[in-house]
Amino acid sequence: MPLWKTILSYDGTSFHGWQVQPSLATVQGTLACAIHHVTGETVLPQGSGRTDTGVHALGQVASFNIDAPIPASNLHRALNRALPPSVRIVLLEEAPPHFHARHSAVGKTYEYRIFPARPFPALPGLEPMPYICSPMLAPYVWDCPLPLDPSVLQNAADAVLGTHDFTSFAASDPDATTRAEAAQANPAPVHQTNIRTIHHSDWTVREGLLIYTVSGNGFLHHMVRNLVGTFVEAGCGRIPAESIATILSAKDRSAAGPTAPASGLFLMEVFYPNDGTSH
Repeated sequence: MPLWKTILSYDGTSFHGWQVQPSLATVQGTLACAIHHVTGETVLPQGSGRTDTGVHALGQVASFNIDAPIPASNLHRALNRALPPSVRIVLLEEAPPHFHARHSAVGKTYEYRIFPARPFPALPGLEPMPYICSPMLAPYVWDCPLPLDPSVLQNAADAVLGTHDFTSFAASDPDATTRAEAAQANPAPVHQTNIRTIHHSDWTVREGLLIYTVSGNGFLHHMVRNLVGTFVEAGCGRIPAESIATILSAKDRSAAGPTAPASGLFLMEVFYPNDGTSH
């Protein structure tokens, strides 16, 4: 029974997240249906972690076993034919027997994209008008109406680098399963709490968008979206960037800012130990 590792890209707009749910379209359920269509086998592919409703992925990893002795290239083509256009397998390869998309993961990178508020140049005798976010772009960004200072955003993002207790940036009702998955991915005692290590936390401007990129050894439920929502509060002047350290130390969700919309969030990459299964 071969073990397959896949890297998936998907538009999460029409999905109710990754995890299979009765009577709802999910990425995990859609992939399971494609596997059944191609092989006749009923399996539940295991993802590197959940993505919420409306969240996208360019590098989600999933693993599954099947009995069918199908060559990798044939299975890859057949699954993509069976999947809807909103989901694509970008890589499929056989993995070592011990590999598990979730349990083996040791880190992830997320990206959050903001369409920032900015005015058109004013015409003579007229007030400046805001730029309009294209409907072709809107499902993949936060169309943020607030004026943001990129340097303040970066100062705020710098404050979360390193190892911290991120309780203030977890969902108000933390997802115990998500925490358990993180603990299984790296059984070190630190992952039995809301303590995480952030290696990279950076804002850039790309093609007119504000892009937040964050990498770490694990993320709590809604953690990236709560970080972005709080950074935006700093970037528009509602709170000082220096308050991020105080928010972290509070270990209280009510101390942080709002949750940024799901539409701007992308799971970019999942990291594994250097055993031939890294992505």
